[in-house]
Amino acid sequence: MARAPRQADIAAAAGVSQTTVSLVLSGNTDGIRLSETTRGRVLAAAEELGYVPDPLATRLASSRNHMLGVYTFASAFPTDVDGFYYSILVGIEEEAAALGQDLVLFTGTGGGDARAHDRTAIRRTRIADGCLFFGRHVPEEPIEWLLGSDFPLVYVGRRDELDGRIPFVGVDYVTASAAVVERLVELGHREIRYLRSDDDAPSSTDREQGVLAAARKARLRTRRIVVREPVVDAGLLRQWVADGVTAVVVEETDTGDLSAALFDALAAAGLTAPGDLSVAALGRPKDRPEVSGFDVPRRELGRRAVRLLFDQITGSGPRVVQQVLLDCVPNAGSSVGPLQKRPLN
Repeated sequence: MARAPRQADIAAAAGVSQTTVSLVLSGNTDGIRLSETTRGRVLAAAEELGYVPDPLATRLASSRNHMLGVYTFASAFPTDVDGFYYSILVGIEEEAAALGQDLVLFTGTGGGDARAHDRTAIRRTRIADGCLFFGRHVPEEPIEWLLGSDFPLVYVGRRDELDGRIPFVGVDYVTASAAVVERLVELGHREIRYLRSDDDAPSSTDREQGVLAAARKARLRTRRIVVREPVVDAGLLRQWVADGVTAVVVEETDTGDLSAALFDALAAAGLTAPGDLSVAALGRPKDRPEVSGFDVPRRELGRRAVRLLFDQITGSGPRVVQQVLLDCVPNAGSSVGPLQKRPLN
């Protein structure tokens, strides 16, 4: 196998010194007079030989290598264009390309969730100029170490760990979730159940906060509203209907498992939405555009996260922790309707 071309090869091909090649390729020619002819010969020779600069050497020379890291704590890169992360990753790629930055995927060690708190794997992200992080939870020790070393990083999703010192671009789930419940109340619903994940990630907590805030505002009885991920089956839904429940709200997480279980249970129970139960989702369930609720601005989430990270990398002066929340887009759908008065038995 032929070896990769080196700067010495470019110098020989262009008829200049290796020092001149280094200066031209690094762009570090301040205070040094080089003719455009010389510069052009060097660049032409480099292109003809297929020279690719060593990113580590470039980083040592200029403190930047124009590479942004993307670190995920679970399998986030999708094969399905309808996957939860797909639009976010499209936004990341689009904005990185627009800014002239390459992307590096850090997969950690051990594969899957085994690497979630792998300190060594997370610290390797420093090979890039900065890094975007995905994950429902924060491995605090290595992330705090990165923050302490002044390494630029941005989380995709709201974070409140480490005393609020983590820069992020997230979603205003509180306001969006409250709006969904407020709409149900306006349609006459008073007995509502909220199916939520049993996970205490900020995105789940925020959704619950919004649901309860709207319920309290409407003076609904809140003691039984929140139901943490039970076995969702036909029997549960029939019991709710018998108890007078007229509307169900479900959290839509990255897996979509909870909403899928709810719609399977509706079908198994022979119930329809909104005929028997009004159903709303806090997010857009896969392949169900008719479901009322809201859409998460995932593509813009990815784009804004890249811009925030790039601003950290290129900014001067003291770094300020920036935390951005994006608004969700209401989705009227057709799965909720006015309260239907049920005949007395």
